[in-house]
Amino acid sequence: MRHRVVVLALDGVLPFELGIPQRIFGRSTNTGPDGRGEKLYDVVTCSVRPPGPVRTDADFSIVVEHGPEALATAGTVVVPASYELGPVYEEGRLTAELAAAFAHVRPGTRVVSICTGSYVLAAAGYLDGRPATTHWSSADHFQRLFPKVRVDPDVLFIDDGDVLTSAGVAAGIDLCLHIVRRDHGTAVANDVARRTVVPPHRDGGQAQFIRRPLPEAGVATTTAARTWALGRLEEPILLRDMALRESMSVRTFTRRFREEVGLSPGQWLAQQRVERARHLLESTDLSIDRVARDAGFGTATSLRQHVQAALGVSPTVYRRTFRSAGLRGEGPLRDGRDRRTAPGPPG
Repeated sequence: MRHRVVVLALDGVLPFELGIPQRIFGRSTNTGPDGRGEKLYDVVTCSVRPPGPVRTDADFSIVVEHGPEALATAGTVVVPASYELGPVYEEGRLTAELAAAFAHVRPGTRVVSICTGSYVLAAAGYLDGRPATTHWSSADHFQRLFPKVRVDPDVLFIDDGDVLTSAGVAAGIDLCLHIVRRDHGTAVANDVARRTVVPPHRDGGQAQFIRRPLPEAGVATTTAARTWALGRLEEPILLRDMALRESMSVRTFTRRFREEVGLSPGQWLAQQRVERARHLLESTDLSIDRVARDAGFGTATSLRQHVQAALGVSPTVYRRTFRSAGLRGEGPLRDGRDRRTAPGPPG
């Protein structure tokens, strides 16, 4: 069986967010030599009511073919944003319909929210004592309504093992790609990203609100420097060399880079090198020392430090666990726990 993702469509759902799970999980296929393009997820949409129409926040409704009982079949439940949450948004409590729907969710099921879908997870008790995020414009209200939740308003998404939350709109794409990468590796996630024409990886810790999302007319950007650096990650890359590519001072380049990317140049380089290392660990038999050199970390010690900080496991454990169990959904979680203790795609 494929891992089943059940998307809960509530009245007032935002069509863009509703379509993200189908677009990302529904297009994820086995890219291995024996995969033959087999789909890795089964995505269905359900309502809190029997099958029928569900209002959206646009000038149309959608017809949902599954009722709340579909939640009992889920390995992962995704709750997209809705503008008609009623008591959930106003009082922090589930409606009777929602409570009855969530009663179908099996213990251990992975639960995911996109944007203000986090209100539903919080009202259902999934986020008590946990770190979580939501759309930056709702973060203060969300924290006041759910004081037990450790809200981080600045990040794109948070992976807390079996409970994952994202910021608004496009951050839902980042989170779903992250889940695919966590379940099946970088090759599968990158393949989906290419066909969806979106960046293959934006780290969850990247800022939600970037001060300069689009460059002003006539103002130089840091794009060329980033492209240059990506082509030579295995080499030493100095900040002044990146600044020189854009004919900027180091100070100006650093400020412009952070405004455009949401990270410092050093953080961005470390992120890209970890992604390179993940790809090499998953797809090659290179030694850890060679992976460290080819990813630009120089030494195995540096590689171990960065991979441990980013993924919660050592490079050796990541490779062994992913190779032996990645396609069964038993790879390492972000916090280092084995996925066999949490839901993942069945074999």
